[in-house]
Amino acid sequence: MQSHPKNHFIHPALANLADECSATLARLLAYVGTLALFVIIGVHAWDQFQINTAADPAVQPGFTPALRSRPAFAVSSLDPLEKSESYEIFRHPAGGRKDVLHWGPPGEKPVAELEIYRPGGEFDGSDPATRDLALRMAEGRREVLEAAGVIETKFGTIALFRRPGRIDPAKSCLGFSRSFGDSILQISGWSCQGTTLPTRRAAIACMLDRLTSLASGNEPRLAELFARAELRRSGCGGPLSISADWVARAENPHLRGPL
Repeated sequence: MQSHPKNHFIHPALANLADECSATLARLLAYVGTLALFVIIGVHAWDQFQINTAADPAVQPGFTPALRSRPAFAVSSLDPLEKSESYEIFRHPAGGRKDVLHWGPPGEKPVAELEIYRPGGEFDGSDPATRDLALRMAEGRREVLEAAGVIETKFGTIALFRRPGRIDPAKSCLGFSRSFGDSILQISGWSCQGTTLPTRRAAIACMLDRLTSLASGNEPRLAELFARAELRRSGCGGPLSISADWVARAENPHLRGPL
């Protein structure tokens, strides 16, 4: 039985259509491939940005160093051996400002930090202040802080926090955070000063007791906040090499004695 011969004749219009479809498909695949490559590069760049931002807690999204701004706050020396390492100012385009102080021996890791945040239009009240504090305390690692009691200061009651999973909580660095009056000001930071939990609590109370405002004339509510705080100032009386007289109780120390 003979098979029918195949018809090798193809109309030129059909051949052109096939060529155009093949070329269009090739261009489409190249376009999709290029788009996918850009997406991969973008995702990688974003991941690197997140890693770099987390690695340096001082680099905060939206905030940039304000090199020409003058310090608005001051803290008298915490310890003659632990001079202020730095005073940095960061500003946000929406109006926020952060004054950040660090203390520690020259050339070594800071032993304490204090951040005074005056929110602007960028402020998100739904974002807990302890989230940023956790990143700063854990050097960029994402953790949820544990409550570690409270202390009484000239600014009122201040909540304390510590990183979770510490082998010896008594030796853990302590963080603190407090918002004031309709978010006109947030004060937060951490301290590793002292060798026991009570002395570290007292170190934070002393830091806050010595915090003063240098320029708040254009912000009457801020000026009033510090003026009222000064009326409650009790003083911490000496270097942080630790006197037991600082502590009235192990869990909630009150500062005593003149500054």
